[in-house]
Amino acid sequence: MAHPRTILHADLDAFYASVEQRDRPELRGKPVVVGGASGRGVVTAASYEARVFGIHSAMPGFEARRRCPHAVFIPGDMAKYRRESQRVFAIFRRYSPLVEGISLDEAFIDLTGTGRLLGDAVAVGERLRADVRAETGLALSVGIAPVKMVAKIATDLAKPDGLRMVAAGEVRSFLAPLPVGRIWGVGRVGLQRMEALGIATIGDLAATSDEHLRATLGAFGVGLARLARGEDERDVEPYREAKSYGEENTFARDVATRAALTGPIRAHADAVARRLRHDHVAGHGVTVKLKLARPLGGGRYPLVTRSMALKRPTDDGDAIARAALTLLERVDPWEPIRLVGVSVTRLVASDEPQLALTLAGPTEARRSRLNAAVDAIHARFGDDVLKRGTADVRRAGLSVGIKRGERE
Repeated sequence: MAHPRTILHADLDAFYASVEQRDRPELRGKPVVVGGASGRGVVTAASYEARVFGIHSAMPGFEARRRCPHAVFIPGDMAKYRRESQRVFAIFRRYSPLVEGISLDEAFIDLTGTGRLLGDAVAVGERLRADVRAETGLALSVGIAPVKMVAKIATDLAKPDGLRMVAAGEVRSFLAPLPVGRIWGVGRVGLQRMEALGIATIGDLAATSDEHLRATLGAFGVGLARLARGEDERDVEPYREAKSYGEENTFARDVATRAALTGPIRAHADAVARRLRHDHVAGHGVTVKLKLARPLGGGRYPLVTRSMALKRPTDDGDAIARAALTLLERVDPWEPIRLVGVSVTRLVASDEPQLALTLAGPTEARRSRLNAAVDAIHARFGDDVLKRGTADVRRAGLSVGIKRGERE
């Protein structure tokens, strides 16, 4: 007999800001903002004291400073946050091998069938929260439900520093009064379309017939209605594969010329290539992403992307950079930009480095040996030891996601 599913969603409260407050006692009780210090910076994390002023992640730094001039702005330390994340995820894996990381501070944990070994799910959640606090000094909020979406919503409602359980028979009643915008995949446009149909709550959506939704919103609406009814069969995926590897940055000032992007593009290409080699994968495709400096209003800017297929997969930074610079030349007409990104797609395994060397020409063989030497230096001395001198790749905000291939 199959066990009913038990999915636990765990989320560290105001992770980056909480780490800083833990390590710097003088910051405790004060509004702390991580990121957003530069003119174009964005808020990566805000302490709960800062959230009282309406400050939240992804908010422009200038707006956060306007709302709370006395807030303490901290640039952040990604290496430290990654170390803390690894400590917390190690605690998660004591409770189940099925841990799906969503970001550095958030994960799904599948507890299905663990009742005899671990006990009641609520008790497990409380023990997990206690372990994280005792070993890291950080607060963890937890949601437990039969499906992933409901577990995540339960966590959001349990914050800060709480736990909420939604039993299988309570899913529909739990979801019904909540705003429809809480469903995964509902963006600004989708929300407007549903509001125009009189759909304001998840319960409204669940009660709408599939026929009406198909006629008005298409398959998108039907899929959302299934989620609204608690029909979410997505499993916890601990070994979910990456679809692409990328790096990007927002400039402190608009960049007016293509030539000024050469350094940043090469730096991003090198960083992406190191991560590819770390994970023994290579890519058949390269994409360049540009955010134009022309404002559209509401903090939005036009995005331009260009992509190309490679004759054979690569994990070499020079090859990625050459492809990206070729794509840059295809952007016409040219406008000043505020962000540039480089990503590698269509990934394949590259577990046979010696065979690849044998088949490669002399130039590629030399590049492979050089890359191996550079990787060894970065592994031993850190990512800042070797840099291209012309590259300005300061980010507007810290990464919040788990980047595959990053050095631990």
